[in-house]
Amino acid sequence: MRTHVALLRGINVGGNNRLAMTELRAAAEDLGWSDVATYIQSGNVAFSCGTVNRAGRPSRSCGELADRLEEELERRCGVRCQVVVVERAELAAAAEANPFPRVTDPKALHVGFRRCALTPEEEGTLRAAVERAVGKGSQDELTWSGSTLYLHTPDGMGRSILAGELARAAGWRAVTARNWATVTKLLELLGL
Repeated sequence: MRTHVALLRGINVGGNNRLAMTELRAAAEDLGWSDVATYIQSGNVAFSCGTVNRAGRPSRSCGELADRLEEELERRCGVRCQVVVVERAELAAAAEANPFPRVTDPKALHVGFRRCALTPEEEGTLRAAVERAVGKGSQDELTWSGSTLYLHTPDGMGRSILAGELARAAGWRAVTARNWATVTKLLELLGL
């Protein structure tokens, strides 16, 4: 059974930071991860691992797994990107906690993942971004809990006023977001 997903931020966007999924799978396997499967070109990889740290001792740290994948991708492919690793139970809990269950368009709902919870300062930058967007007439909604953020963009991400405001917010810079269709597929890859 697959135990984790790794979510890469900022690859294969606009021709920048190109990474073939075959290379991503190979990098994950070289780290000793098994049952590796990728999903679409945006950098989603589900896998199982015995979570062993650099000293060879058991570790359950998603942060360390993310660091190892970042290092391997840079060494192997010259690709520098942020990686967030999410455990199976954490992804299931994030899906269950969806604060926008009424949203039926999976491309209008996005779930953002971070390595750690927002700081009070980062929360302030997100609140300010929401206020600016609302002032410009945005109907987008943002909420968060811990290290998981939920963004509802009724007109889509490309037309989202709030998404533009969030791009400049400190609290969003460490987020890697996936639309609900991708979250659903990742749950399937984990057998959930």
